[in-house]
Amino acid sequence: MGRITEMLPRAQEKKDLNARLRAIPSVDEVLGRTRIDSLAQSTGRAIVTQIARTVLADLRARLIQGVANSQEVSLEGIEAQVVAAVEAVVAPSLRHVINATGVVLHTNLGRAPLALAASEAIAETAVRYSNLEYDFDRGERGRRDVHTVRLLSVLTGAEAAIVVNNNAAAVFLVLNTLAKGAEVIVSRGELIEIGDGFRIPDIMAESGALLREVGTTNRTRIGDYERAINKKTRLLLRVHPSNFRVTGFTERPSLEELVSLGRRKRLPVFEDLGSGCLADLASAGITEPVVCRSCRAGAALVSFSGDKLLGGPQAGIIAGREKIVARIRRNPLFRALRVDKLTIAALEATLKGYYRGALDEIPALHMIRTPAAEIARRAEAFAQQLRTSLPADVAIQVSPGFSVIGGGSTPDQRLPTHLIFIAHPSRSAAALEEHLRRPPNGLPVLARIAGGRLVLDLRTVFPDEELALIRAVQAAFA
Repeated sequence: MGRITEMLPRAQEKKDLNARLRAIPSVDEVLGRTRIDSLAQSTGRAIVTQIARTVLADLRARLIQGVANSQEVSLEGIEAQVVAAVEAVVAPSLRHVINATGVVLHTNLGRAPLALAASEAIAETAVRYSNLEYDFDRGERGRRDVHTVRLLSVLTGAEAAIVVNNNAAAVFLVLNTLAKGAEVIVSRGELIEIGDGFRIPDIMAESGALLREVGTTNRTRIGDYERAINKKTRLLLRVHPSNFRVTGFTERPSLEELVSLGRRKRLPVFEDLGSGCLADLASAGITEPVVCRSCRAGAALVSFSGDKLLGGPQAGIIAGREKIVARIRRNPLFRALRVDKLTIAALEATLKGYYRGALDEIPALHMIRTPAAEIARRAEAFAQQLRTSLPADVAIQVSPGFSVIGGGSTPDQRLPTHLIFIAHPSRSAAALEEHLRRPPNGLPVLARIAGGRLVLDLRTVFPDEELALIRAVQAAFA
């Protein structure tokens, strides 16, 4: 009798579950809803149908597990789930972000924002045919290098130049071409990690070149290089430590000394400059080697990034003696590492800005060169707008501070700026930062936290983004 009594509730539960499962609408019923039908017309019926089936299958599984609520089971609830899932799928993953961190070349945010001229060149090249590899004069196939080589030669002082997809690729290609199976001499103090785990020794090993370390971490002399040279030596490598500094009791030979040694031993000198500084930024308080000076000093080759201090698209640029660059270009790997027409279009437009002396047209250079006094004026005006629109208990203060260049460049050099500090007695800076970073609506904003306060640096905020930033801060306090 007890067993029969125990089975009755279970039978009723099964009966109730079956009733709930039968109440789930069909795919056709869901697709017939007005919002979903409209969504199917704009995004494609196939994808909406697939998502509707997935939502219904998930709902059945949740009912069987006993974890679905009444709202989820309703037709309105199912409709909302399908709409949200479709919108999440079709929404772009790569999004516009407001950078209020004060880090100019923020690696996680795409490094250098492109100049307007570069974006226009990309748009024009993307939607039309172009003479990417066509020589009008000869009426036959040409080389894509021609669109940038003249500008790069003028700006760097090099005889020739080619472009690959990033500076790690540039270093790899040079080593593979000139020193595969042979030795490359480099100071121990220059065996850097470029970023994301890419290390000079690893790149060298993959290129087929043999690493010959000389000197110590903090001191390497020209005699160390000279003693290491032997019949297997093919290249003298000098690496600019763009993402770190060794201070104190340090020493390393100048590029001129290394070039002089290379000439005596008939060995080319290759300098990896990393950040790719084409303009002298000393007036902004930034000390970074300028590419043309390395070429004038006699380096046979230099390589550098396109999306760091150069302020252009991601690229790796190899510039130097024409015969050596031509040899590198003939390497079969060059084709695998070369850039596409959009990168060339953006790089050419960026280089033309340098050629015309219009450095402020390049966003990264404009941000770096903007005086702290100008940032202060913007910050005070911005803070005043916040004070009139936020609750009275929100504390807003503008104080001197520092921006950084970032992107693995100038690690020990800072740019004076004025920061906006925001604090609230009951809302933590972490909660405010997360709301800005993950807003229900509007643009995501990346900010900093310091001393328990939210920090905004307008150096890296475009003027036409300020209104959206104000709205984002207001929404965080709503």
